[in-house]
Amino acid sequence: MMRIKALACLLALSACANVPLQAKRDLVGMGRSDLIACAGVPDNVASLPDGEVLQWRQDQQVQGPFTIKGPMSLELDLSGHGTCHFVARLRQGRVAQVEYTGPSSTLLGPYSACRPLVLACERFVMR
Repeated sequence: MMRIKALACLLALSACANVPLQAKRDLVGMGRSDLIACAGVPDNVASLPDGEVLQWRQDQQVQGPFTIKGPMSLELDLSGHGTCHFVARLRQGRVAQVEYTGPSSTLLGPYSACRPLVLACERFVMR
């Protein structure tokens, strides 16, 4: 029974880490208005000759799930911290490419700090 619980926790954690990687693929082709509807108003917009680039920023440190706090303000953090910039390149009003920048790695994976930025869009695509 304990092995099943451990496996379920591991699967849940890996699913959280996979959302940004899935979004890199799933959001391609999404229209500009749908992207803004699910991700919110972008923090930066840059026009290019062949389209535009939209950027959303998660500059507040996102902390992974493994922190141990003890007496006298003793704290052990094995999770890592990260921030994320979600960058979408659009051509003809549709997403052509999705990238992430920033130190976004936590214990949950290399892009786990990006998860909050793309989760609503990933859910929008999956419905």
